[in-house]
Amino acid sequence: MRAATEMLPPPPIRPDPTHQPTERELREDLAAAYRLVALFGMTDLVFTHLSVRVPGEGHRFLVNPYGLLFEEVTASSLVLVDAEGEPRQPTTWPVNPAGFVIHSAVHLGRADANCVMHTHTLAGMAVAAQRDTLLPLNQMMMEFIGRVALHDYEGVATEENMSERERLVRDLGEKPAMILRHHGLLTVGRTVAEAFYWMYYLEQSCRIQLAAQSSGVPLAVAPADAVARTQRLFDSGPTKGWLPWQALRRKLDREQPGYRD
Repeated sequence: MRAATEMLPPPPIRPDPTHQPTERELREDLAAAYRLVALFGMTDLVFTHLSVRVPGEGHRFLVNPYGLLFEEVTASSLVLVDAEGEPRQPTTWPVNPAGFVIHSAVHLGRADANCVMHTHTLAGMAVAAQRDTLLPLNQMMMEFIGRVALHDYEGVATEENMSERERLVRDLGEKPAMILRHHGLLTVGRTVAEAFYWMYYLEQSCRIQLAAQSSGVPLAVAPADAVARTQRLFDSGPTKGWLPWQALRRKLDREQPGYRD
């Protein structure tokens, strides 16, 4: 009988924060993110996008082909587009430039926003409809207090309303997450792993808030000093999210290895 330690995967190695990922590495990371967003129930049919900046000359980004379910996205099916969402590689699939308006604004306005994720989830949209947005109701939520921007609704984001892009970037500021009023959620990261970390826990925070509110009893909001102490314990370095990300990639390698294709 094998020892328990022999059945475990090798210990994770902390990534080098100065590593410049190749396009292939980015394709696999982003395809994994699409599969995980689907796995955790954060999709809206074929709508919304996750995007990542590709290093090199000019502004180039990887995004999903318009029409694929997130669970169908693979590394090779991702489309390389420019800042206007126009394809910069041969593809038989359409790309939705209008859906890329928010992403391009954030990518161009934030040098550190290498990955941008946007979702329309039930919990996210419900909290986006609330006056006070996120409340410090749970330890998990405390990391977001003071770190979630708010952008007021201006209608469907389109290429015609270019001035909204400036306001969107201004409202986001240096924060890692934003609630789009009457719309949904948005997170950014230096890496796909970091952006996914923020999105996963922002979504969880919204679900917790709705569950607590649905009880109908008065809510206990954590005191500001406790929130501040808790926030200081969360890592915010350049490799944020790397540990759960490696575990999630292993899960996909076991259960959905086709995402790498």
